[in-house]
Amino acid sequence: MPCRTDPSHPSAGQRSPAGACSPPERRPPRSSPLAACSSPLSAGLAGSALNPETLVFWNLFGGGDGVRMQAMEDGYAKQHGGSSALQATTFAWGNPYYSKLTLATVGNKPPDVAIAHLTRAKPLWDGDLLDPITAEDLAGVGLKASDFNQKAWAAQKTDGANIAIPLDTHPFVLFYNVDVCQKAGLLDSNGELKSLDGMDAFESALAAVSKVTGGTALNVANVVPETATPWRFFWTMYNQIDGATPFISDGGGKLTVNEDAYNEVTSRTQKWVKQGWMNKALDYATAQSLMFDGKAGFFMQGEWEISTAQSIKGLKFGMAPIPTLYDKPATQADSHTFILPKKDRSPAQKKAAMLFIKQMLEQSLTWAEGGHVPAYMPTFDSTQYKDLKPQSNYAAAAETAVFDDAAWYGGSGSTFEGTVGAQLALVQQGSSSPAQALSAIKSQLATYLNTPSPL
Repeated sequence: MPCRTDPSHPSAGQRSPAGACSPPERRPPRSSPLAACSSPLSAGLAGSALNPETLVFWNLFGGGDGVRMQAMEDGYAKQHGGSSALQATTFAWGNPYYSKLTLATVGNKPPDVAIAHLTRAKPLWDGDLLDPITAEDLAGVGLKASDFNQKAWAAQKTDGANIAIPLDTHPFVLFYNVDVCQKAGLLDSNGELKSLDGMDAFESALAAVSKVTGGTALNVANVVPETATPWRFFWTMYNQIDGATPFISDGGGKLTVNEDAYNEVTSRTQKWVKQGWMNKALDYATAQSLMFDGKAGFFMQGEWEISTAQSIKGLKFGMAPIPTLYDKPATQADSHTFILPKKDRSPAQKKAAMLFIKQMLEQSLTWAEGGHVPAYMPTFDSTQYKDLKPQSNYAAAAETAVFDDAAWYGGSGSTFEGTVGAQLALVQQGSSSPAQALSAIKSQLATYLNTPSPL
């Protein structure tokens, strides 16, 4: 998952090179997915055996996230005698990663520890592909439930069991161009964005920014194949409305969207486009670059794009939680989590896996530098994180996180997200009315709604 696109995060291949979940970078030979003995999967294909002392870890991180994760892996390895202590493998983001993880687990050759978006961990659990993590497992390495952001911790708990350990929360956030917003009179005495809560206040801000730019005020990527961002934008706004229901429920078997709330958000989107406040059609990279260049004041996207913004010479930007425009704060989000794929483990092997997770969590400040809000509370509450700007400025978004509905075809980078997000993109482009888009969503989801989970 959801860092879609985290494609946590943008659509695969649509993120910028420095983005948190951009396509995987080339890694050293030890991380090559198909190198002999580099993973349980490749070891099985080659007929060779892994060193039993080596902990095997799979993830899906490229770009800036990949660099930071590799630094954390190196930190773990140094504590355990060197590179032979850890075999870390990076696979392509999204469905390819989860397919490999599923096949390896079914074939009884999974990694010892893997990364999963929280929204993708639940289908793995439902397919009996994960080992639970008990209170005793946590205590054995000095962890406890209260060490984690309680929103993410509660979201991972399934069927009364702990199925994943959150590393972060990665919310949809508001980026803003400081120079543009200053000219629009939207900054306070500290040079930070004033509160834009309330629809009237936000629409007034859009109008003010549009006057400064002579064009759009807010950019939200929406050109196919960018489907993740339209979904994130919609799901954020939709869940701010009292009475908003799950879009899908019963494990993905029922479509239960509140059509009144759906119509309000989609109609509002089209209103902003018609007013010239919001872009009609932009791809992922252009949507952000126009804000960076001062041709828009606001840009909504996952916080991982902080890496891209920081790489732009001379750019003065800020980041804030999405304003509360309706009845209550809500922010579309996902979490990267550590999971234990189902396998035969001795007590010592399970403790080794848990120790790896603990020692990676202890390096959460490194992870937070890339924009993700740390789920490990000792890091979140630390002075070092509070001093990390602008990352800590939107940390409150982790408390208003709304995760995607659980479904075997749902979650970050999923079929559901692609299907629904594509129709929402057409609404923003003006190619479909809200009613036409909802009709298409119902038709296209029908097969999945009526198909039992294959896991």
